[in-house]
Parts: sequence; structure tokens; C-alpha cells
Amino acid sequence: MVESAVAGTLTLEPYRRELTAYCYRMLGSGFEAEDAVQETMLRAWRHAEGFEGRSSVRTWLYRIATNVCIDMSRQVQRRARPMEMGPSSPPDESLIGPLLPEATWVTPISDRQAGPDSTDPADIAEYRESVRLAFVAALQHLAPRQRAVLILCEVLRWPAAEAAELLESSVASVNSALQRARATLGALPPGPHPEPLGEAGEALLRRYVDAFERYDVEALVELLHEDAVQSMPPFELWLEGAENIATWMVQPGPSECRGSRLLATSANGSPAFGQYHRDPKGGYMPWALQVLEVSEGRIAALSFFLDFLDPERLFPSFGLPRHLDG
Repeated sequence: MVESAVAGTLTLEPYRRELTAYCYRMLGSGFEAEDAVQETMLRAWRHAEGFEGRSSVRTWLYRIATNVCIDMSRQVQRRARPMEMGPSSPPDESLIGPLLPEATWVTPISDRQAGPDSTDPADIAEYRESVRLAFVAALQHLAPRQRAVLILCEVLRWPAAEAAELLESSVASVNSALQRARATLGALPPGPHPEPLGEAGEALLRRYVDAFERYDVEALVELLHEDAVQSMPPFELWLEGAENIATWMVQPGPSECRGSRLLATSANGSPAFGQYHRDPKGGYMPWALQVLEVSEGRIAALSFFLDFLDPERLFPSFGLPRHLDG
């Protein structure tokens, strides 16, 4: 049967990770990417009998995924990072502002969900560059079809003719959309470019964990670039400069992070940590997913996605437990 040959688990599952990465770049949300891939698989299953084999199963699935993502993009506002929403703030807790909805933010993706199966350093480097938070946020400035064209042609290296077939468009239209997308991204300020960690980078992370768990702010500042930035979705406030970050960390509210524990994970091709606060009932409870961007031997950006952004899904999606014993 065509249905079992095309839509069976063994046929579709090998594409899940790359489709998740594609949908994440399209939507800017790890949660929405999961939903989009699930919808893609369901549509593929339902319409398997109509698949005539004129294109590869991979192209067919990408066509479905693209349509799903474009449909989802019509339902929400453009996601962003705090840095795209306004200027940096002084380290004053009274300016933190209200909690904004999860749909406001570019949120992280777990590398175990979207990372390449390949161990080739070039493939891993390309993946890291194409899912870094700044790049994914920049993609959200594009119209959905422009976004699809740029991801297909620039990130996934599809020929323009193949992208045109997928989008049921012409090669000329694809090339025009690609040119406009490049111009839009070229006008945006660049963000830090994460680099392979190596032994020095791994040592830097060990020092970071040690300093944070001891809450040695002076030692933490030594690990940051002078112009490092810190953001804390779902709050709009963000900080610029190592000194401002240090001041923020010892204010009455943020200083409650003292005594936290960190568990390592990875997000957006970057090192990440689940941060746990002390639980009044015993042990430790989730507080924030920290995503660090390392550049030139120091930490250039710290994105703290606070657990109440989505307490039911944030930590579990990164394989992090909901509670730690004391």
C-alpha cells in the first residue's frame, strides 16, 4: 500500500529532526516548531494515498511543513527578543515591567530535538549559525514566504528551481524574494556569533557554573565581555554591559538567585543550563533556562528564559527534571 510505504513511522520519523529545525527557523518558537512538525506528520499520513511520487518524500514533507508554518504565522505577531523591542535599561528592578505572553518572544529549541544527526564539524557549525537566537529573531522580520525562500536556499542549500517547485512559484520569483530577504537581514544589526568551545570554552563554562552556584559576582563579571548583554523573557527589560549585569545580580529580587543549582543542557547550538531555585518545600525547583553565547573566550550574551514563560513545557522540552532533591 502507498500509505504504509509513504507515511509509516520508518519512512517519516527520519525527517523529524530536520523538519523541527526548519519549522523552528520559520516560527521562532521551539514549542510551535514541535506542534508544526506534528501537524505536518498528521497531514502526510492523511494524504499519503494522494502522494504520486513526482517529488521525493523529503520535498513533499517540506512542502507540507512550509504550508503549516505559513498558516501558523498568520495567527501570531512577530516574535522578537527583548533587544529588538526597545533600548537597554539601567539595572533597576522597578523597571522590570509586566510579564508578557509567551507568543511575544523568540524562544529556544533543544539541540536534541533539532540538531543534525551528522558528526561532521562543518554540518554542526552550519547548524549552530542558523539557529542562534539572533539569527532566528532576524528571520522573523521577513514575510513568511521570504523566510521560507531564504531558509531553503541559504541555510539548506536548495537550488532555486527546487525551492520554486516546493512553493509552487517561478525561479524568477524565488530569486527576487531571496534578494529582498538578504537586503532586509543585511540592514539589521549583527549579533554575536557563537564559536566552537574547545577545551578553553569548556573550562570557561566550568568556571561559570562554579561562580554562579557560589554566587561570586566578581568572578562572574571576569567571564563576561565588557559589552555583554542579558535578557530575561517574559520581561521586556534587558541589560547591556558587564557592570550593569553585576549590579542587577545583587539587587533584592535577582539576588534570590543565590544558592541556585545549574544542570547542563544545550540550546540553539549553544551551551545552556537549567537553573534551579531552592524550593520552600525542600530540594530545588525550576527557575530559568540560561542560554549562553561564547565569543572570543568570554561570554557575550546571557538569555535567561524564566520558567514561568511556560512552566509545563520549558524544562521538560530540554530533558530537565521538574524538581531536584536537596
